[in-house]
Amino acid sequence: MEIQSETMEIQTYEVMGSLSLPDEEMGFVSNEEMARFQLETMESLPDAVLQEILTHIKNSEDIAACNCVSKRWNQASPFIPSLYFPRSIFDRVKSTVHPDTVISRMIYNVKLLQELIIYCPFSSTGLFSWLSATNRSLRYLELKMDSLVDKGTPPNPSKLDCIEAAKSLESLKLWGVLIMDSPKWSVFEKICVLEIVGAKVKDDAISDAIKACPNLNELLLLACDGVQSISIDLQRLEKCRLDFHGAGNCSLTLKTPNLQSLDVQGCSFIQVQDTHRLSKLSISNISGRVNIADFGKLGALKFLSIRGVQWSWVAVNSILRSATEVKHLFMKIEFTGDSSYQLQPFPEVDFVEFFNYHPNLLSFEIHGAMFAALSHRNSLRNVDSRFVIPCLENVVITVRSPLNAEQKMNTLETLVKYGKNLKSVAIKILQMKTSHSSSDDFFEEICRFKYMNQKLVRIE
Repeated sequence: MEIQSETMEIQTYEVMGSLSLPDEEMGFVSNEEMARFQLETMESLPDAVLQEILTHIKNSEDIAACNCVSKRWNQASPFIPSLYFPRSIFDRVKSTVHPDTVISRMIYNVKLLQELIIYCPFSSTGLFSWLSATNRSLRYLELKMDSLVDKGTPPNPSKLDCIEAAKSLESLKLWGVLIMDSPKWSVFEKICVLEIVGAKVKDDAISDAIKACPNLNELLLLACDGVQSISIDLQRLEKCRLDFHGAGNCSLTLKTPNLQSLDVQGCSFIQVQDTHRLSKLSISNISGRVNIADFGKLGALKFLSIRGVQWSWVAVNSILRSATEVKHLFMKIEFTGDSSYQLQPFPEVDFVEFFNYHPNLLSFEIHGAMFAALSHRNSLRNVDSRFVIPCLENVVITVRSPLNAEQKMNTLETLVKYGKNLKSVAIKILQMKTSHSSSDDFFEEICRFKYMNQKLVRIE
């Protein structure tokens, strides 16, 4: 096979090279002669080379155009492994032929279709027929379902139920799907990647859809509305991204012993078991409050991002104390508090204790609340000559208030003094209240600090 492949590449190179004429001859060849010369040259390609070229075309419009070039090109089209039908493919066509008919002709013409992407309108009847015809070879399926905007009586079976016919799938991506009832799926043993974007769901229905794919190693639920409480038990899952729209009060439980990357948006209660392999964690909630974040020991965690308007301090403190090996930490949380009606500032955080808990920290980005917590009156009380921040290289600090300016400057100076490997400190001045009497003085102190540490500090 390797020898055949090398021979094919050489033949392709030689033929394509012959399409280039010397510069001195270009002026004596008409466009028609050039087009005829190129066509004749392409027609002389071996079948294997021609088929290899056409395998890189997936857009159905381009494939249809290739079929019209010559009989030989038309005969090579059944070997194309992928078909993509764009959203607007039928907008420019004035024909009474139903889109399903056109799609059917192209799909049935392919011998071993491996990838099918349909963004244009289609019927559930057509989908079931196509998936039944390609069930042995089809590996990747991506559909724009339009279930959220479809009017009238839902088809029976639904488009979602029709996917049951594609039992050899390895990857499934659905756009704009309505999952209010559990799909009539058995088990997709081969699906490794499931991605659902822009869906309206119910807890039981989406849970059953996930259970039908027990061997997933990548799960993405993006811009999903309607989730209240969901439990996911997937033994092989490695990458998970969940983005739930709504009030930000979703409850999430994960039993995923092989999980390596987790990105969660819109959850208030989060519990993840078996996190010994988790290396990347991002939690955000811009609509509600994060009450509980139970992860156990995060010994393998290298990247941590926690964002939101309000977190309970118990949740913040729990994650920070668990992530002792983290190397990259991003924090943008404005308030703490036990309820959404009580927005409270961060409590005092001991500067020495914080960095001793995270000795491997390389990059550290914090916004106003956490910086203020590290700048309390007693935050620096344990700093002595033995203290050192061993690994920290890059720091980004966002300052929003001139209050407690003296302590904040002390914290900045301590950071630079004891950060032995520090390479850059960026200070961002964001929406500071200039009407406050101490704003100008504070800004002057920051400018002085920058002048004293020109190689390290910059102001944004």
